[in-house]
Amino acid sequence: MRQAAEVDIHDSKLSMAYIYIAFAALFLGTMAGVVQGLVRGGLIELPYSISYYQLLTAHGVLLALVLTTYFIYGFLHAGMSRTLGTMTPFERRLGWIGFWVLTIGTLLSFAMILTNDASVLYTFYAPLQASPLYYVGLTLFVVGTWIGGASLLAHYIRWKKQNRGQITPLFSFMTVGTILLWFVASIGVAATVLLQFLPWSLGLVDNINILLSRTLFWYFGHPLVYFWLLPAYIAWYVCIPKIIGGKLFSDSLARLAFVLFLLFSIPVGFHHQLMEAGISEFWKYLQVVLTFAVIVPSLLTAFSIFATFELAGRAKGARGAFGWVRKLPFKDARFFAPFMGMLFFIPAGTGGIINASNQMNAVVHNTLWVVGHFHITVGSTVILTFFGIAYWLIPVLRGRAFTARMNKLAMTQTILWTVGMFFMSGAMHLLGLLGAPRRTAYTTYQDHATAAAWFDGVFANQVTMALGGVILFVASMLMIYIVINLAFFAPKAHTEFPIGEVAEDAGETPRILENWKLWIGIAIALILFAYTIPLMDMIQNAPPGSPPFRPW
Repeated sequence: MRQAAEVDIHDSKLSMAYIYIAFAALFLGTMAGVVQGLVRGGLIELPYSISYYQLLTAHGVLLALVLTTYFIYGFLHAGMSRTLGTMTPFERRLGWIGFWVLTIGTLLSFAMILTNDASVLYTFYAPLQASPLYYVGLTLFVVGTWIGGASLLAHYIRWKKQNRGQITPLFSFMTVGTILLWFVASIGVAATVLLQFLPWSLGLVDNINILLSRTLFWYFGHPLVYFWLLPAYIAWYVCIPKIIGGKLFSDSLARLAFVLFLLFSIPVGFHHQLMEAGISEFWKYLQVVLTFAVIVPSLLTAFSIFATFELAGRAKGARGAFGWVRKLPFKDARFFAPFMGMLFFIPAGTGGIINASNQMNAVVHNTLWVVGHFHITVGSTVILTFFGIAYWLIPVLRGRAFTARMNKLAMTQTILWTVGMFFMSGAMHLLGLLGAPRRTAYTTYQDHATAAAWFDGVFANQVTMALGGVILFVASMLMIYIVINLAFFAPKAHTEFPIGEVAEDAGETPRILENWKLWIGIAIALILFAYTIPLMDMIQNAPPGSPPFRPW
């Protein structure tokens, strides 16, 4: 007798639409990345018609925004359908509208990058100016995510009305937290694009307030990191326990961590602007303090996840202080890839503390250290977890099997990605400590003695960085092959959507953790406290502003 699908077939089609675009972005983004890395290492030269900064912009936008956002929405829609039941036609239609608005915005912005009319890098800092169509595309991108998020929240609200008094399944609770964080954070980028960049690019105003634009961007830019991380945490908390044959250590700790991320990950953008003139030391200090508060839910997550691992190992007979480690299924790529992402998060989190510290930030700011940190945070912790999710999610949605052969290839892919990132990100960190700047193409700085150290080291070398990029490119192409196989050629089979259970002796989950009105209210209060006076000062005491620059 054939088993029922884990996710409704109509909901599966919506999720797969997002996932197809996500991996198309991986394909194009890594192609741009490997060429850019080879240029930065001085190994190749680009033809005159292609700009290095054009490639750098495409690489950042495709991988940091498009790949992550599309995969997250595909994953969350599937998980909500699995844990709360099939979406209604209205909810699904809302999801499709969000998908198409998002896709139109993506294509429009990418077209401007291809025509070299938007080589403004991933952060699109003013006074660099792109085509107005690029900013229109960014606006549609954000609006599309809002509509897609509305479909998820509508699904949740309907379920709560039909199941009054019940605790929301953990996957769905975390999905709501992730979407609420995105909604509140993305207001910043929507405001700067609509109210500043678009009128400026259309010639309606001559100048732009650069400090205000960067502040609104980083109001969004830091919680964006947690928008990437929280879906990875969902997999760690909810799916990994089932994969390893264990149970989650604590449901309450998991929910508390997500509430704390919502509270503390948004009013902290000034720690990206510690070297920025125009912001008083007091407000920088306040937001650095709030930044360090974000460490608490990260440590809660580390404790909870590794406690889950230990419980699973000991249930299988492990003895000794670390005997449980040997019981983990390291030969299962569905676990191995996210586990390697977890290990990467140890130096990534440490680097984040350094970046947010005023004195140490002065050393690494605007150097390759920051790029290396970004790659082991998003490019390793998040992306390796997303790869691990894809190994079982695509078979679930397509009704196919994750075969032993694909598992071996996935293990190889994970190892290649890990090795490539070790070389590339490791070299970036060391070069950054030596002073090598970011956002620059290949140059020897007229053979300056200081710059020579960036080329002559054994490991701290831009060629080493490029070598790591090549290995990552090979790993990406292998991942694309695996995705195509799992989606279209793997044997038909029923694959389980792994939803873990909570340990029997875990404490009862406090109802207050589901009081979203309370947590949103506190989050808004923290944001108003951290940003109202600084923003008023930036507007009332604004400098004359800057005209546009287009140096390409």
